[in-house]
Amino acid sequence: MAVPIQNQTLPGASEAPTHLVRGKRRWVIHLVLLLGSIVMVYPLIWMVGGSFKEDRSIFSELNPFPSSLDLRNYVSGWNATTPTFTQFYLNSTIIALFAVIGNVVACTLTAYAFARLDFRLKRLWFALMLGSIMLPAHALLIPQYVVYFNLGWVNTYLPLIVPKFLATDAFFIFLMVQFIRTIPRTLDEAAMIDGCGKIRIFTKILLPLMGPALVTTVIFTFIWTYNDFFSQLIYLTSPYAETVPVALRRFVDATGTSSYGQLLAMSALSLVPTFVVFLVAQKRIVDGIATTGLKG
Repeated sequence: MAVPIQNQTLPGASEAPTHLVRGKRRWVIHLVLLLGSIVMVYPLIWMVGGSFKEDRSIFSELNPFPSSLDLRNYVSGWNATTPTFTQFYLNSTIIALFAVIGNVVACTLTAYAFARLDFRLKRLWFALMLGSIMLPAHALLIPQYVVYFNLGWVNTYLPLIVPKFLATDAFFIFLMVQFIRTIPRTLDEAAMIDGCGKIRIFTKILLPLMGPALVTTVIFTFIWTYNDFFSQLIYLTSPYAETVPVALRRFVDATGTSSYGQLLAMSALSLVPTFVVFLVAQKRIVDGIATTGLKG
């Protein structure tokens, strides 16, 4: 009588195909991510490469890389306007720095009040603060402009700076509130036993622990304010008060013609501050967002 032979698989024989499948899947994922990154980075490469070319060859050549590093567009573009881009960069830096200081001070104090202090209608005010995030900026443009015009603030930096000191950026308030809630209240109670008041608890206990949230606020406020075009276009009418984003439109006249080489060169230079800030503080941005909303 014949005894059927059972199929026996060698150890590791079934694992090999699994590893191959996982390896192929990983290669496919990496390939898709690589193609996606090329699509995202190509406009930046085209802009930087075009800034070193002559105007007639920017759109006629398919190769985005320049044949030589010609800096004439950078030199001529920097001095093409009156005032030069030195004044525009100075204006952008002043507005961005004051906006950062205002947001850090005002939003931190407001977030501490919502997260730790008890006052009447606290939940209602917090809900209204969150609701302000949903309001489109264009709906508030005309009332705000009328107020600033009557105050004589048009063509000054005040409409771009003063609101930051009044905690108008609800996003950063919510970010800090969620971060403060991750800090155990036992630290506050221990400080109160030692005789600390509300102000000392905030300055000595909470503020040093809010590093990631503060860094996130600083970085995003700087980037958003520096790259802002619409608000600065509305309130800054003098050429000597214009910022970098507004000054870039000077390279396009009313007929639609433009010095594209100079425009691309100044556009590439305008990205340098935001790139530097983001690359230097990239890890802190991730840490600040990742730790927000976690329960302590």
